Amino acid sequence: MDDGSGVALIGLIFSLFLLWFVLWVVILLPARMARKRGRSAVGWVLVSLILSPLVAIVLLVLLGRSWTAR
Repeated sequence: MDDGSGVALIGLIFSLFLLWFVLWVVILLPARMARKRGRSAVGWVLVSLILSPLVAIVLLVLLGRSWTAR
């Protein structure tokens, strides 16, 4: 007899994957991009949280490497 535990497990796995993906996009991706370009990872994570991850990523791509990192 199925008590729904399989559906609950699939829901839990999906939720954990979704949480990991959101954390990666909002925190880890902008931080990694900022460090790679010689910019403040913490500052760009804050930009990502305040504005949006997409805005932070686009700005990092447009700004490129910092003058001190060149």
